[in-house]
Amino acid sequence: MDIRESAVLITGGSRGLGAALGRELALAGARVVLVARGRRALDEVVDSIRRDGGEAYGLAGDVGDAGAAQVLAGEAAALVGPLEVLVHAASSLGRTPLAPLLDTTPDELERVLSVNLVGPFRLTRAVAGSMLVRRRGLVLAISSDAAVVSYPRWGGYGVSKAGLDHLVRIWAAEMEGTGVRFLSLDPGEMDTEMHAAAMPEADRATLADPRRVAARIRAIVESAETMASGSRLEVASWERAA
Repeated sequence: MDIRESAVLITGGSRGLGAALGRELALAGARVVLVARGRRALDEVVDSIRRDGGEAYGLAGDVGDAGAAQVLAGEAAALVGPLEVLVHAASSLGRTPLAPLLDTTPDELERVLSVNLVGPFRLTRAVAGSMLVRRRGLVLAISSDAAVVSYPRWGGYGVSKAGLDHLVRIWAAEMEGTGVRFLSLDPGEMDTEMHAAAMPEADRATLADPRRVAARIRAIVESAETMASGSRLEVASWERAA
């Protein structure tokens, strides 16, 4: 996929991987819309990208809200045109310090699922129809190793990411051959505020820089048409095919 002039929507765009990926794609020539709950932090990211010559816009919104998807999809398309790339980077850990399932309330679990699983379903549903009509589009879901490894105290987050991985596979199966592609990406452990909240004792020197991860994801986007739709990729070990 040619990133230049592509219309891209990225959730979780005010910090961490979402912000880094927004910058990476915008400076590669994409027209990027970033979504986040906090307007001030979002504006700072957008302003920084624009100062460096990229085209970026910010939309304040909570992907966990039931009515957010249609509004965000419509406003993003009004800003940059029909969306060609959708990235689900927004995530919620739930309560921190992380709690075992017995100490997790149903409301806490529902909130994590609303942001990490149901929100991406709603937003994909709001965007994929237009992609289907144009027979072109890429949906990326940012997953985690917690989707495949049963870490104690990561229950709600792990369940949501496992569900997100399978949601990607089902979307891919149902839209096979349409030109709309779906990938799930495990970015690995990164030096982000979310990681610090979950594991404050971690040695930051051992964690990946989100900017380097974003550069690899850009390469994945550029090579997406060579990959089987529905694939789950570990970004740290992925290499562009020669």
